Amino acid sequence: MLVVRAARQSDHDAFVELASAAGSGFTSLAVSAEALDEKLAKSEAAFEGRITDPGDAVYQLMIEDEDSGEILGTAAVKAQIGVKKPYFDFKIMTLAQASREADRRFDMNVMLLVNDFAGCTEVGSLFVRDKARGTGAGRLIAQSRYLLIAAARERFGDRLISELRGVVSDDGSSPFFEHVTRPFFHMSFDEADRLSASTDNQFILDLMPVHPIYLELLPEAARNVVGKTHPHGVGAHKLLEWEGFEYDRYVDIFDGGPLVSCRTDKVRTLRESHLAPVGELSAAAPYKAIISNNRLPDFRVAFADLQIGQGGCGADEKVRRVLNLNAGDTARYWVKS
Repeated sequence: MLVVRAARQSDHDAFVELASAAGSGFTSLAVSAEALDEKLAKSEAAFEGRITDPGDAVYQLMIEDEDSGEILGTAAVKAQIGVKKPYFDFKIMTLAQASREADRRFDMNVMLLVNDFAGCTEVGSLFVRDKARGTGAGRLIAQSRYLLIAAARERFGDRLISELRGVVSDDGSSPFFEHVTRPFFHMSFDEADRLSASTDNQFILDLMPVHPIYLELLPEAARNVVGKTHPHGVGAHKLLEWEGFEYDRYVDIFDGGPLVSCRTDKVRTLRESHLAPVGELSAAAPYKAIISNNRLPDFRVAFADLQIGQGGCGADEKVRRVLNLNAGDTARYWVKS
């Protein structure tokens, strides 16, 4: 049985293993073991409500095999981005070029460094082990993020964003970085990735150009990956689109991966979720659902077969035990259509 739960500091070793398995280009996990431990400590404080500034609150989730205790993946929700630490992206804009004398009219695409998402909430850091792919683990932890937001809606922004990993090869090279970013940074992709994850990003403001970068002047290898998702992120991209996220020509400044966004209250899982008291099963459970205990700090989510009626919902004893739900407690559920 798979369960998503709030991360704990005791997850440190598993968290380090996940970060290592994620590989190059996974910015949020491209930090030292000490920094990962700090992430877990801050996450515990956020879940417990000890962090009052949303700019400091990051909620780390772990997906665990309840029977074996093995950690199979992770994901995170950053309550507020771009305020205390700039959140830089490239915005792709189209400039009209025209000359009556030359009898020419055409459009040129340019990229401009922006911090357009200040105050938004970011859902990201979604990674599951290869062995868990195809088990529903990725979908469960992805949707759990929106049930978490619903459980404490006041802690999060009115717009959600997600930045998908761009095209990065197994050896850590990125055609976008090599031709766009490296000439300004004079450092490797991994070094820039680590600095972005572990600093306040002032180095980006110091080194990146403030003038537009013309896409037509870039080599074909770089142009071809602008707005493209890493092969391992295609499934996550599809899930985000299914939730209602849209691409609006924002891309990551390191690998060119796409940034997608959606109004928080329009996200499908959140919008279609329901609150109800939970109890024992008294009849067949025909509904396939994702159910959470709808509370912090002990936030937990699992798949469940539910019986749903006017008086609430019924779930079997194992589901209620895993979620720490007693009869009569309020649960939040989303039913698979």
